[in-house]
Amino acid sequence: MRSMDAIVVFQQAGSGEAKIKGIRQYGSNLVITRVFDLPAGLPEFIDDPAPFFPDDFQADLAISFLAHPDLLDYLADRCLEKQIPLIASGKKNSKAITPVTCCSLGRLPGLGRYGEIFGIPEYEVTLRDNKIVALQVVRGASCGASWEVTKKIIGLTVDEARECFAREIQYLCPTDPSNFDPVSGKSALHIAGNVHVKALEKALHKA
Repeated sequence: MRSMDAIVVFQQAGSGEAKIKGIRQYGSNLVITRVFDLPAGLPEFIDDPAPFFPDDFQADLAISFLAHPDLLDYLADRCLEKQIPLIASGKKNSKAITPVTCCSLGRLPGLGRYGEIFGIPEYEVTLRDNKIVALQVVRGASCGASWEVTKKIIGLTVDEARECFAREIQYLCPTDPSNFDPVSGKSALHIAGNVHVKALEKALHKA
């Protein structure tokens, strides 16, 4: 039996609950060992973030949903000291892995089972009479949208699926629609839709 990869999560006022649920539901051989829920409504500048964090956390991977940059920077330093890779989607920090969205995480070394299951989506599709009769998720978004969308797509024609796929993903995606990527100029919600459409098109091409 394959051993479980341990994940520790840091969030503020429940900010990571949708992703935590998705990881627990779809992350086989992954276990979230601890969730640290820090308060919201903190001062704009935090001179000493240390009191907000435990000293004894250990894991194979850390995931941050911290909104406050001082908290994230402190956590990134601690993870670096402990040699724990840190993912902080949608944030900017040179000491962490920071994809724009959870579903735009590439296949990077050192992320273990999490990196195999979650990130840029990959599908396998089965067609019959130009209809999608099966849609298997090989890799998907940690929020679970990549899996949950399949029930809305199975039974559609290829053209129908192409027309609605991005929209259905955006309905399911929990990201803040006001978050924009300064590099692409697109919202995180738009990026989530796009990466899923590309994954579907790639699967259709192989079918």
